[in-house]
Amino acid sequence: MSAEETTLALEEVKPKPDVGKIVVREALSWLWVILAFLFITGTIVQARVIPSGSMERTLLVGDHLLMSRFGYEAELPMTPLHMRLWREPHRQQIIVFRAPLPGTPDYIKRLIGMPGDELEIREGVVSINGKPLREPYRADPPNPTDNYGPVTVPAGEYFMMGDNRDDSYDSRYWGFVPRDNIIGTPIMVYMSIDAPEDTWNPGHIRDRMLTYASVVWHPGIVRWRRIFKLF
Repeated sequence: MSAEETTLALEEVKPKPDVGKIVVREALSWLWVILAFLFITGTIVQARVIPSGSMERTLLVGDHLLMSRFGYEAELPMTPLHMRLWREPHRQQIIVFRAPLPGTPDYIKRLIGMPGDELEIREGVVSINGKPLREPYRADPPNPTDNYGPVTVPAGEYFMMGDNRDDSYDSRYWGFVPRDNIIGTPIMVYMSIDAPEDTWNPGHIRDRMLTYASVVWHPGIVRWRRIFKLF
């Protein structure tokens, strides 16, 4: 038998690939990718976008944030299942939390009142346990018409307010935030785009896609100096 005939014979007896095993192997590979994604977004970090001006100057409409949820909460994405973890928030920290109003998207505010605090607002000045709170992050001077309390923050709950006090729907209106509602805290702005508020509201997917695409032709709408801003 010639060398050519031997080669042909070997090719004839070469086993065909097992399509079933290849499909299973690929499916398992993608399963691990999906599980890793769910683990990361459910326990470590998530992307968020700011849809309103309630936290200006600190956060602007169109800021895209990376939010750390490490130690605050673990969640099974796309389900109502979540579990409180060991980390506790501190005063004046920026917090992402589930809104205490049914059917409302998550809120992002600044933690002002801790459990057990006696909180009062007089002419726009916040006092905690009888002492004025220094707030250099506020967008505007105190509003003389802003009065609230005094109230005592219940155990296991928090009092949240926006930095832009005159344009913030916060604990002054809907009350305290339970610890179990806290999701995490922002760590970095990874993108900031100057676009109308409606663009970033839930359900405006088309508007968002058009805005992202327009960056190619109008790069000036990107707030380049805000990118990589840390908190």
